[in-house]
Amino acid sequence: MEVFDAAAQRRFEDEMVVHSQAFSPRLCEVIGEEQLRVALRQAMARARSHGFTNRGPIRLFIEMTFLFGSDFDTDPQYPWAAQILMGPDEQMQRAEQLYHKIVEYQNRVSGQAAVNTRKALTDLLEWAHGPITFSQSDFEGRMRQEMARIFPRKADFVGDRGMSSLVHSGKTAADKYYFVSPRAQGLVIALMFAFGHGCVDDPLYPWISSTLADPRLADSAGRADRLEKKSITWLEHVLARRSEG
Repeated sequence: MEVFDAAAQRRFEDEMVVHSQAFSPRLCEVIGEEQLRVALRQAMARARSHGFTNRGPIRLFIEMTFLFGSDFDTDPQYPWAAQILMGPDEQMQRAEQLYHKIVEYQNRVSGQAAVNTRKALTDLLEWAHGPITFSQSDFEGRMRQEMARIFPRKADFVGDRGMSSLVHSGKTAADKYYFVSPRAQGLVIALMFAFGHGCVDDPLYPWISSTLADPRLADSAGRADRLEKKSITWLEHVLARRSEG
């Protein structure tokens, strides 16, 4: 039975590789099939931990991983996801509730053909190229203002409590890597805002974790500078691809 179960899981994983490559083709192309399988196995394990064992709910969980980041089920930006996943309903009902919430998010935040998201990424790139004009004394308030300016629809959807939690989560992660300047801390928070609060260790964005763990970058300032340059390159590449359709 264990052999049959393992074979069935492998077939389902193969199906999800093909589905993911159609669902998010550019990202899957960038990270490659081997890394994609790492991300899929993690997503499927997390889905099972929430009682998702049917094909449809697991596939939806994987799609949400691409949309909101691999740690979306604990992300303060999406508290509704955790509330639904931990709810008392059976898995098909919870999956349907998640689906309707995703549709609401896409309508209110992303916009038709993700036009709002594209505009936000453009503004985020412009912000990354500019100077940080605030200090530690007014960091949280100013950082929230900047995120709301860059992506107002998302900031409104997330709400004040979620935005504050995201800033605190970002500062905690930045402290872990000894990022003390407002610019370095703001970079981590901006990445979480764009790619999910677990982006520093997300298998979908291995360039972030590999930069943070690079032994050749001996000091935190050099690590933050490299991460910023890679982030700018990534955003430029994503926007260039989107402009090509």
